[in-house]
Amino acid sequence: MRNVRIGLVQAKWDGDVSDEATIEENIERMIRKHEGFAMMAEQQNVQILCFQELFFGPYFCAEQDRRWYKYAEPIPGPLTERMGKLAKKHNLVLIAPMYEEDQVGVYYNTAVIFNTDGSILGKFRKMHIPHLDPGFWEKFYFRPGNLGYPVFETPFGKVGLYICYDRHFPEGARALGLNGAEIVFNPSATVAGL
Repeated sequence: MRNVRIGLVQAKWDGDVSDEATIEENIERMIRKHEGFAMMAEQQNVQILCFQELFFGPYFCAEQDRRWYKYAEPIPGPLTERMGKLAKKHNLVLIAPMYEEDQVGVYYNTAVIFNTDGSILGKFRKMHIPHLDPGFWEKFYFRPGNLGYPVFETPFGKVGLYICYDRHFPEGARALGLNGAEIVFNPSATVAGL
């Protein structure tokens, strides 16, 4: 039997989403905040650290506004490069959920998993996309995932990923289990009471 120390982060966005001029500044602040959490995780001997859904910014899906499209990035890209360095620096398996632009105009809600050497082990794209009133306008921003339910071999065990709303649909959990997942992470932006 082995023990695995896991860290989970659910952090608050402190920025003002109505002030376009400060959104990028606040995104940088949010990324730095999470870099601080990775340092804390290393100090507490965490082996696998998981950030919340769309960790770098606010949960923008509460509105339908094209301005948020510009914050999607390719994978690999600048944010994944930065997160890979973070995983390596703190010797962590890191799960960093982000807004992915796969090709021009094609967006996904994606969780990227990094190995302790900073390399990308792979990614999972959210499969079930809610579009509920009020406050969950995700089909305006994301396509359903198309990568299935992969399991990632890490130094600490076999890891499967879900994202938020996927938890309401049991077929993915069964597929992850059948594929050998020993630990399943479900990063979420949902707050208590919703």
